[in-house]
Amino acid sequence: MILKEDCRVIEQIEIADSIYKLTVEGDIALTAEPGQFVHVKTGGREGPLLRRPISISSINREARQFTMIFRAAGRGTFLLASLLNGMAVDILGPLGNGYPLSEAWPGSTALLVGGGIGIPPLYELSRQLTLQGVKVTHVLGFQTASVVFYEQEFSALGKTYITTVDGTYGEKGYVTDTIFKEQIDFDTLFACGPIQMLKALETGFPNKKAFLSLEERMGCGVGACFACVCKVHGDPDGRLYKKICSDGPVFRAGEVVL
Repeated sequence: MILKEDCRVIEQIEIADSIYKLTVEGDIALTAEPGQFVHVKTGGREGPLLRRPISISSINREARQFTMIFRAAGRGTFLLASLLNGMAVDILGPLGNGYPLSEAWPGSTALLVGGGIGIPPLYELSRQLTLQGVKVTHVLGFQTASVVFYEQEFSALGKTYITTVDGTYGEKGYVTDTIFKEQIDFDTLFACGPIQMLKALETGFPNKKAFLSLEERMGCGVGACFACVCKVHGDPDGRLYKKICSDGPVFRAGEVVL
């Protein structure tokens, strides 16, 4: 069930350069699943007209709380980063289709690959996979050392590799470089990040079961405005589309054209 509610800010901290961790309280937490997102109204009546889609990074149903991790990079997200404890924020969610947990089974291995601000939704996914007896490995890619976050949190759940494009922290290069270099074996792949990263994973592991979460600008967030469509594979006329916000954001590899 999709809710629109004024959630109460429990905590907000800057965890890396311009990267914020925002925990709020609300009934959205009661039904949210790994890989889903919320649509956030930033700045109240004086803020931008369009909401901002932000992924859910962790869920605490008992406390009715969930956490979002976002980059402050524009007016809307800067306004969001200015919220203080106890303030209210207008949130619509949970939205979209998340990761299919049933595709990884107890005793199997899952590889979780994230790039930049695509990393946060993988944290709750990793927590829940671990609880159901899945062995998890993480490969997380960042641009530079100053924006690295959640290394310890992921490491507590499973083997974690960190890469930076400029080599200032962890392995220098891209996530795919590390996967092939370390010869990481897995049964199921889950990923979220830039489109080029997702393309590389889809191409590099054509015979593996993989689920990719797409990042996209959105208008309504509920499938009504058709602002976030992508083409479907296997359609010779190129007329079939899926909406990232409501059909996704998670798709099986090969399902849509990246």
